[in-house]
Amino acid sequence: MTDFKPEGYPTADFGILGGTGLYDIKGIKELKTVELNTPFGLPSDAYVTGLLEGKKVAFLSRHGRGHKLLPAEINYRANIYGFKMLGVSRIISVNSVGSLKEEIKPTDIVFPDQFYDKTNRENTFFGEGLAAHIGFAHPVCPDLSNLLYKTGKNLGLRVHDKGTYVCIQGPHFSTIAESHIYRKWNCEVIGMTSATEAKLCREAEICYATMSLITDYDVWHESEAQVSVEMILDNMKKNVHNAQNIIRNALKAIPEGSESTCECRDALRNCIVTHHDAVSPDARKKLSLLVDKYLKSEEKGK
Repeated sequence: MTDFKPEGYPTADFGILGGTGLYDIKGIKELKTVELNTPFGLPSDAYVTGLLEGKKVAFLSRHGRGHKLLPAEINYRANIYGFKMLGVSRIISVNSVGSLKEEIKPTDIVFPDQFYDKTNRENTFFGEGLAAHIGFAHPVCPDLSNLLYKTGKNLGLRVHDKGTYVCIQGPHFSTIAESHIYRKWNCEVIGMTSATEAKLCREAEICYATMSLITDYDVWHESEAQVSVEMILDNMKKNVHNAQNIIRNALKAIPEGSESTCECRDALRNCIVTHHDAVSPDARKKLSLLVDKYLKSEEKGK
C-alpha cells in the first residue's frame, strides 16, 4: 500500500471547508495549492493553504471548484483524511441550508450543535479489519462553535446559537410533507452534508463546527417563494462576506499556538475495540494517522 504521509507537504492548523469563494478572503497570504491522495481516494479538489491572521489554514472546496459534485458524490472520507494529513486540528465548515423555523430568516447564520442524519453514505473510516465506536452525543466542538457564534454576534450579524440540523441524502429538495415532518421534529435547519463531515471529524479527532448560511425557508413556508437553485445561490453570495468576516475575526481571537481543551482531541481513546494483535496490516497502515498513538500504547503495555 502507498505511504499516504509523504514528506514536504505544507501543514495547517485550521481547515475551512465550503465553497470555492471562501479563500478569496481579505488578508490571506502565501497561498499554495496542495494536491493529495489519501487511503480513501482523492478529495473533492486540491487544498489551498495560506496564512490568515497569522494562523496556518487550509481551504477545500467541498463540491469541487465549479461545484461539480452532488452531496452523495462527495468523497467525505478523503476530504477529512486529507485535512488530517495536513496536520489540521480544527475545521470550520460553511454550508448553505434551508430554515425550518419562522424566526430563522434567509441570510441569517445558524451554528447547529445537533444532527438528525437521514443519509445513506460512507461515514466512517473504520471497518475491514479495525473496529471502533466513537461517542457522538455532542457532535460538534462546543469551544469552536461558541467562538464562531460569539464572533458573529459581536459583528452585529443575525446569528443563532445551537439547533438541530437534519441532513438528507439529496440531491432533491424536500417535499412539502417531509418539510412539515422535520418541523414537527423541532429541527432548525435542513442540509445535505454536515452530519457526515462531523462523524468523520470526530473519528479523526478533529474539532468540527458548522456555520450554516440560511438561503431559504425550504418548502414549508406558504407565503415565501419555493426553494430554487437561483434563490440559494443569490442568498449564498450575500452571506459569503459575513462568513468570511466571522472566520477572519474568530481566527484573530485564538491565541497563537493555543490548543483546544475539548474532548474532540482524544475522541478515539478507549473506543478501538479490535485487539492490537487482531488488526490487519493493511488496516493498520491505512489508518495509521488515526490509531497509531493508541495501538502503540496498547502494544507497549501487553
